Amino acid sequence: MSGEPLPARILIPVANPLTAEELIRIGASLLEPRTGELTALGIVEVPEGMPLSEGATRARQARRLLQKVLDYVPEGTTIHPLVRIGRHAAAGIVEAAAEQEADLMIFGWGGKSGPHREGAHNGPTISPTIDEVVRESPCDIAVVKQRGAREIRRILVPVRGGPHAELALRIADALAHRHDATVAVMHLVPAGVTEAVRAQAEHALAAFARLHVTARSEPILRETANVRTAILREAERADLVVMGASAPPGEPGTSLFGALPEAIAQRARPTVVVVKTREPIGRQTFEQLAARAETLAAADRAAEESRAVPAKVERWFAEANFHHSEFADLARLTALKEKQGITVSLVLPTLNEAETVGPIVRRAIREMQERYPLLDEILVIDSASTDDTRAIAAGEGARVVQHPDVLSRYGSFQGKGEALWKSLYETSGDIVVWADTDVRNWHHRMVYGTLGPLLVEPRLQYVKGYYQRPIVEGGVLKEGGGGRVTELVARPLINLFFPELSGLIQPLAGEYAGRRSLLEQIPFFTGYAVEIGHLIDASERAGIEGLSRMSFVILQAVMKRLEERRRVRLFAELGSTMKLPRSGRGRLSLEIMELADHERPPMIRIPEYLERRQAAAGGFGGESSD
Repeated sequence: MSGEPLPARILIPVANPLTAEELIRIGASLLEPRTGELTALGIVEVPEGMPLSEGATRARQARRLLQKVLDYVPEGTTIHPLVRIGRHAAAGIVEAAAEQEADLMIFGWGGKSGPHREGAHNGPTISPTIDEVVRESPCDIAVVKQRGAREIRRILVPVRGGPHAELALRIADALAHRHDATVAVMHLVPAGVTEAVRAQAEHALAAFARLHVTARSEPILRETANVRTAILREAERADLVVMGASAPPGEPGTSLFGALPEAIAQRARPTVVVVKTREPIGRQTFEQLAARAETLAAADRAAEESRAVPAKVERWFAEANFHHSEFADLARLTALKEKQGITVSLVLPTLNEAETVGPIVRRAIREMQERYPLLDEILVIDSASTDDTRAIAAGEGARVVQHPDVLSRYGSFQGKGEALWKSLYETSGDIVVWADTDVRNWHHRMVYGTLGPLLVEPRLQYVKGYYQRPIVEGGVLKEGGGGRVTELVARPLINLFFPELSGLIQPLAGEYAGRRSLLEQIPFFTGYAVEIGHLIDASERAGIEGLSRMSFVILQAVMKRLEERRRVRLFAELGSTMKLPRSGRGRLSLEIMELADHERPPMIRIPEYLERRQAAAGGFGGESSD
């Protein structure tokens, strides 16, 4: 395409997924083959004065609707549904385009404009939102007036020169190649020009077309006294019209696309695409803007940062809050997994779970291996149970290992975290899902509920489960956000020292999933602190006695990570023992318990793990490279 690269990333804001088919097909036709990606964007607006977190339910609904666009995607095209929360749609679209590093945005234009009069345009007619986006856009923009262009054989491109016309030709050329169409490049001159002027115009038009069009092309020169009428007449012979914006940049009171392209889009018979290149960000240079930014007072920057964290947390809570029902279609999840070419491992840690492990393994195999091949392996990793846990799990068909037998030369510690760390070595999936096994009413949604977001949104790296937790207080069953350790210890510490994690509903829940590429890079605490350690480390990179012991170890982990983050020594010596006063029957004692969690290094640092990963990578007959 005239030496210009095709867009590698195209963002399509979708107002109505049911009418997005044409936009998706156009986007897919324009993508760089093999490496290009589409993003279908849904925006949820939350009014001023209302917390952004209030958009969580509507965000879930928007994600469900966006799934419908997947039905329109041509074979071989990569598309990611994405939902963003914001006060204003335009700001959310611009932010998403910058975040996705989009090369092109494609909008659908569904509304009606008022009557057009050349030279008399008083504001936006396409859409106030689109006009706002255009003013701040970090990339090129195409607006599509849809009329169901399916069979494209002839594409009309009226040109008058300039960067917008060049973009129009590049887009028309790409579409022509994908549809085996002809690009009709039309230029209009005033009626009654001399033969010399006409010949010069024809020569320039032919050269312009050769420069920007590599598909079949047909230069067309027309003399006319009415530009609009001439274009509309020629459009009758076309299946698609692509036009560049015509408004002078920055001219007050004008549409950002120009009255003529908008009039053609409103009145032409075929689908019309109006394109506009990204405009410079004003007269100030980047250097001037940077210099001005450096003059801001430190106090102002600190104040802005303090305001930004709660806002980010609120937005994150709304955008990244999923419900298991969004992923209940296991056939679709399996298709997504296979299309991405990734594998999934389910790990079930056990310690004396003979009463519950059998039904869990049985249901996981039946629902997620036999009915749908969603899981590539199921591993039960046992912490030296003294009951029949291992025999029951093996009898149901799971592979069972004891964690003390794994990487034995590194020793073995008691604790769930130790089992999870060693399960990375024993599994091979690109995604690892962990689920607790001490649950009597276990449902396989505890697996697909955390796995689903990772399959649907490749940008996500780690997913933590939460659930309505029944708590009995004063003999009354209540539903709470988290357990007592969460509410009394973990949540206050998180809010104080790691506010970016404060939106997590149940930070210590035992159901979570992550990408191996992340999990192998983070250390694992060997005991109770594994969950809080995971959260802090992952965010840094993308009876009463039992309750007290767990709280103590979690406090230690948070303090350790806090010292590492702030690069300060908060305490001369962080306690590793807990003292429990004991009294009764005339006896008073102080029980001293050693409770400090050990910390396992990132699995990627273990030589045996690296050898196993390299062997697995070489097992497909390919060559590895750096």
